[in-house]
Amino acid sequence: MQSKNKIFDDLSQLMTNAMGVAQGAKDEANNAMKSMLDRWLAERDFVTREEFDAVRAMAQKAREENEALKARIVALETKTSN
Repeated sequence: MQSKNKIFDDLSQLMTNAMGVAQGAKDEANNAMKSMLDRWLAERDFVTREEFDAVRAMAQKAREENEALKARIVALETKTSN
């Protein structure tokens, strides 16, 4: 009877080890793919979301300043023509 339990114990241990190896291989493959994707994106000079948002905010501020300056110019032209 103990020999059957030993076989099941050995089989269980073997399956546990196999699952550990499979999980390790999966993690390794995920890391390799992420590394390749990061390198590919870096080579194409893509901007990060933070960089994009910062430049968009700067452009919006510049547009607002331009509108304010246009309004001042119109006001000055109106003032000088009177």
